[in-house]
Amino acid sequence: MFIVGGFNVYPAEVENALRKHPAVNESAVIGVDDERLGTVGRAYVLLLHNADPRPDAADLEAFCRTHLANFKVPREFVFVDDFPRNATGKILKSELRAHA
Repeated sequence: MFIVGGFNVYPAEVENALRKHPAVNESAVIGVDDERLGTVGRAYVLLLHNADPRPDAADLEAFCRTHLANFKVPREFVFVDDFPRNATGKILKSELRAHA
């Protein structure tokens, strides 16, 4: 969990909303420092390899705004080719935070 302007945001909720997008294969959401709000969301997104048309950050933001409260919408979207994972396949968010 991270806090955006005093409101709790659960990454799983944002990831579940992103999973509903037809071009998104997988995502991972973390909180990153923000001067005004303290913390805001950053979504790392892995698109389906055959996604057509391929959405950009503005498309995903608009999609999230229809499924989430404003403060839960990630302020940044980073497209990745793959995620760092542990031996069981779980995404290593600690490594995403280290490169944030």
